[in-house]
Amino acid sequence: MAGESDKQVHKRTGAVKPSRAGKPVRDRVSMQDLVSWFVARPMLGWGVTIGIGFAILAGLLAAWAREQPRVSVGQILSHTRVVRIEFRLEDEEATERLREMARQRTARVYVGDEPYLQEIAVSLENLPKTLVSVKSLDEVAHEIRAQFHLTEATLAAIQAQVVDDQPSPQWRDAVRKFRRWLETTPLLDDQTWQRATQEGGHYEIALRLGVREIRVARGEVLNVDSTESLTEHVTRAATAAGFDQAVQPIVIARITSAPRPTFRFDASATAASQEASAEAVDPVIVLSPKGQTIFKRGQRLTAAQLNLYKAELANFRTQASAWQIWLRLFSIIGALSVVIGAAMGYIALMCPRLRKNASRMGWFAGIAIILLAFAAIGSVIAPQAQALTTTAPTVFLAAILTIVYNQRTAIALSALHGILVCLALDATIGTYAIIVAGVGAAVWQLKEIRDRNALFRMGVLAAGVLAGTTMLAELTELPMVAGVLKQVFIDAAWAGFGGVAVGAVTLFILRPIERAFDITTGMTLIELRDPKQPLLKMLQQRAPGSYNHSLNVASIAEAAADRIGADSLLTYVGALYHDIGKMNKPEYFVENQFNGPNKHDKLSPAMSLLVIVGHVKDGLEIARQYGLSRSLHHFIEAHHGTTLVEYFYDRAKKQAADQSEGDETQMPEELAYRYPGPKPQTREVAILMLADAVESATRSMAEPTPSRIDAFVHAIANKRLMDGQFDDCALTFRELQTIAESISQSVAAIYHGRIAYPSSTETSSEKSRQQRAGTG
Repeated sequence: MAGESDKQVHKRTGAVKPSRAGKPVRDRVSMQDLVSWFVARPMLGWGVTIGIGFAILAGLLAAWAREQPRVSVGQILSHTRVVRIEFRLEDEEATERLREMARQRTARVYVGDEPYLQEIAVSLENLPKTLVSVKSLDEVAHEIRAQFHLTEATLAAIQAQVVDDQPSPQWRDAVRKFRRWLETTPLLDDQTWQRATQEGGHYEIALRLGVREIRVARGEVLNVDSTESLTEHVTRAATAAGFDQAVQPIVIARITSAPRPTFRFDASATAASQEASAEAVDPVIVLSPKGQTIFKRGQRLTAAQLNLYKAELANFRTQASAWQIWLRLFSIIGALSVVIGAAMGYIALMCPRLRKNASRMGWFAGIAIILLAFAAIGSVIAPQAQALTTTAPTVFLAAILTIVYNQRTAIALSALHGILVCLALDATIGTYAIIVAGVGAAVWQLKEIRDRNALFRMGVLAAGVLAGTTMLAELTELPMVAGVLKQVFIDAAWAGFGGVAVGAVTLFILRPIERAFDITTGMTLIELRDPKQPLLKMLQQRAPGSYNHSLNVASIAEAAADRIGADSLLTYVGALYHDIGKMNKPEYFVENQFNGPNKHDKLSPAMSLLVIVGHVKDGLEIARQYGLSRSLHHFIEAHHGTTLVEYFYDRAKKQAADQSEGDETQMPEELAYRYPGPKPQTREVAILMLADAVESATRSMAEPTPSRIDAFVHAIANKRLMDGQFDDCALTFRELQTIAESISQSVAAIYHGRIAYPSSTETSSEKSRQQRAGTG
């Protein structure tokens, strides 16, 4: 163009501009150009952003899970593990043995019953003063006689211990010594005495009286339920305390007449004392050299080996070189990124519904990373259930993808997710084989969900396949040692339970899945086809003709959809609801007029057009009001596409021609008399469009013979095709021909010709004619 500079020309045409040296160079791509390129492709930008975020999260999750001990005590191990870096470790078993010895050597604690001890001492000390004025034994209270086993002789002996109306100094001194004996010689009940003499490795016991603590030999304890032994020891104590032989029976009786324990075992104080002794023991530290075997393949893991394994992992994280840790992290993220890139490529090429919707990409990535986290965290928390935690999440993802998209997408993306799980958990090829088998079983059973039994069958089949493949994989990978069969059966049971759990959880969250991904399963569609549904009942009551029309269209469209492999159930249900908008003004539609007056005779063509076209908009509003599944909305809005309302268009042209006397500028525009659309986006809606048009027009045929119906159907199909109504749906010419043939057969079956039976008058005339002919 004239006036353009070379720079403008190069910018406009993208041509290569020459350099000063005569060699061609290209303009550099600036960051602004790159940003602009991404802005022009928002879905690509969203996809890349989601993919990068997913890769980072998955990499961090995998790096963490790989450095966790995913084994449990008692498990037969399938691999050997060695120490990677030298470190010092506490020998917990040896330390615990020493601490347990310290606990056993710690004196048990017994707390004295001070009120009872005080009661004994006071009663003995005051007894002479109490009985000094008594003349005979009969004057002594019965309780005192029983408590001290008083006799005339012992009464006289105790009265002799009074000096100046007070107990003698010798008596008081003997009572004090006897109390000290009681405080250092615990009297225990039978059960406590048995434990005191048998439990622990200690030689002493601790007696606590208030703030005082006295240590005595554990052999000094007495059993209050052993009367003979108790009497013997109390007699010795009374003699040692200095009681005269004449009053010793009184002292002995005071203890043995109604024996009670003077001390009780204090469990909490003993435990605290034992723990204090255990804490005082220094831990036993051992050196674990590099290359030391932690456990070997075929061994049954012990608690000591597990502790060594945990310590090795922790020390490697803290002592290893930074380059070792970061190189490993980047390697894991890189490997995961390759798999994630493959998944993104598959989505870009084979999953347009997922690729074109950022929210769906986000949903898928979120579910996938949550299930990966469940597999990783579950395997770390419950390593004994790894047969479930490593397989069930991916099988569950396959079930969700099958319901939301299709079997092909589910198998491809779930297979890639299984690789992510195996990379994150450093799992074997056998584990991946189990995952793939479970995915295949689940996807195979979920081709179509028309009832809850489909999910039940899926869960049972997945459980059987997972259990069987788990047994085969583990029998292949594990060494044949004692106990391996038991572990294989336990793991198979966990895997089978995972399959059942997948079916149950899928059934439980089926409705939320439908809402989140804007889909409708066969089970929901079957519920919607029930004539008792509120919308269908309203359609029956308000517009019975439209309801019968919808039933006929549904049957015709279902057969056609089945012929080309489309979703026949969705087509049937969509046809049932496609005309619900006619409920608002049913009398303006011919099928509801029942040979009555036509209300359009009093309306202008433009006004009639608004009423006729309005049933589409009204139908969408009703569908939203009643929460009808969004997958059915397109049947309502697109079953007429952008077709021409021919009757009122022709009527408008005729009126315009009469009024304008041939002035073409006054003629109505064809575009104004077309439905607003959109055109059908799916094969199912395209089938409905044809079935609806054919069923409506065929009712007006005088003689609907099969040949006339077939020609009529093909004419309508060609007309819709040439009008561009099928441009936006993936309908092939072959499928269109098959649909036309199916619709022709179905309509011919509904509107087949009837035999014209003669009336009674015609029959009598025919008989007379035949009789005349016979006599002639």
